[in-house]
Amino acid sequence: MPALRPLRLSAVAALACALFGSPSFAQQSGSDQPKPSGTFRVAGVVVSSVTGAPLPQARVFLSSTTNRRESASMVTQEDGRFQFTGLPAGKYSLQGARRGYLAAAYEQHEQYSTAIVTAADLDTQNLTLRLVPMAALSGTVLDESGEPVRNAQVQLYAESHRGGSTRVIAFSSAITDDQGTFEFVPLAPGKYFVSARATPWYAVHAPSIAGDVPPSVVDASLDVAYPTTFFGGATESDAAEPINVQAGDHAQAEIRLNAVPALRLLFHMPDNPTRGFQLPAIQQRIFDTTEGVPISGTQTSSSPGVMEITGLAPGHYTVRLPGNGSGETPQEGEIELRQSGQDLNDSAGEALAHVKLSVKLPKDEALPRQMNIGLQDAKNRTVSFSHVSATGDATFDGLAPGKYSVRVFAQAKAYSVVQMTSANAQLSGHEFELKPGESQEWTVALAAGNCTIEGFVKRGSKAASGIMVVLIPKDPESHQDLFRRDQSDLDGSFVLRDVIPGLYSVVAIEDAWGFDWSKPALLARYAAHGQAVTIGELMQGAVTLADPVQVQPR
Repeated sequence: MPALRPLRLSAVAALACALFGSPSFAQQSGSDQPKPSGTFRVAGVVVSSVTGAPLPQARVFLSSTTNRRESASMVTQEDGRFQFTGLPAGKYSLQGARRGYLAAAYEQHEQYSTAIVTAADLDTQNLTLRLVPMAALSGTVLDESGEPVRNAQVQLYAESHRGGSTRVIAFSSAITDDQGTFEFVPLAPGKYFVSARATPWYAVHAPSIAGDVPPSVVDASLDVAYPTTFFGGATESDAAEPINVQAGDHAQAEIRLNAVPALRLLFHMPDNPTRGFQLPAIQQRIFDTTEGVPISGTQTSSSPGVMEITGLAPGHYTVRLPGNGSGETPQEGEIELRQSGQDLNDSAGEALAHVKLSVKLPKDEALPRQMNIGLQDAKNRTVSFSHVSATGDATFDGLAPGKYSVRVFAQAKAYSVVQMTSANAQLSGHEFELKPGESQEWTVALAAGNCTIEGFVKRGSKAASGIMVVLIPKDPESHQDLFRRDQSDLDGSFVLRDVIPGLYSVVAIEDAWGFDWSKPALLARYAAHGQAVTIGELMQGAVTLADPVQVQPR
């Protein structure tokens, strides 16, 4: 049986890493170093998560968590078994990959997994590594006559629980072929939604006469458009029918598009020729994001200074109007577009705002090479993103009025906003509010995550592995960015990294993956029985909990 040794991962491992995105996959080198000697063994069987049947020809990887160069791999035989011998005491990452299955680490949940710990009192010779069969979703886009629609834009959305919040996010996209078919593969089990957007091949959007009716030479039945249509027939995402994909499924989805009379909308061009002509931006809210809607055609109206936009299906839209560069700021508003001849300038939009943020790092430390700032709305959705310049500044234009929270992202270290100061105000925390047309400037004071919290999870007196460990801040609703998570290793150990100074409760919860942590009321009963810990502003390095964290049932 193979002993742990340095080696270069095969293409199979590289593909597994790319598909799974797990940071625990080893980055190997081809150097020849002596094999480490030891007395421990890591062994077990690779099985299908659906049937429990052993999986032959699965490649298994084992790597030290403290030295990724120390790694080994092997291919399972007909009985699906694997074995690594001659291992010293330590922690190891165990992963598997096989054709037709999703690459996975041991007891994988989201981006977390359980490390194998070799020690005298731990059983590392009867492990079960479960791989999930890949799923697929394919289908056809048809028109009102049942004919295939080629070159339709098909969008796949997935329900995501990453970060402790349940959201529906754009996951993948495809273009239908000449048979109107599309396919998404590989997919993990989950809840998905599919939409299709296309233009009728026979559509003709003729310019109007005097801005009211199409010319008689064009059949009005040809002036049509397809609204964005979801699986199940809905044209609004709130009514979209989900597709529940199980492991190993090949789900099917047929979307039928139905043409509706297209709209001809009016838009008054800004009277500022130095800025050039700018069309309004038309957007549509789809699940938890806002997506742009393409404008199929424009032409000059019979009225001076008025443009006509054609080919848009009726619906509920967000319209963003450009400013004229002479004091009039851009505006944005929601509007029901149902009839031809509607004027987009009557969308009752509010003036958009501008914000400049200047970063102040703790103890005047140097600005990281890569730092970005995101603005999140009241639903914790990132609505704007900006790079921090070499001078520590980030600017945001075209912001809708409302409340925002500031999130800071850097590669080397975690940061959180603790104070915001302007010429007229000082705020504790990271939230501020913009009024229509405002221009604000804030200095953003940051705190750095210089600490880790280490400890053990136990169920009674025994170590508990594979348990979600959560660091809950004192005010979870206002401090979603302070949460930290980990999964306990085979000996029950865990590490919560990049902890920002503050008051916390450490909890361990059974089978809590997919839990919606964005709802603070759900956390109260867990935090009340957690282990309290305080991270001071001057603290650095590892903080070890004196007592084990007991597992709580979900």
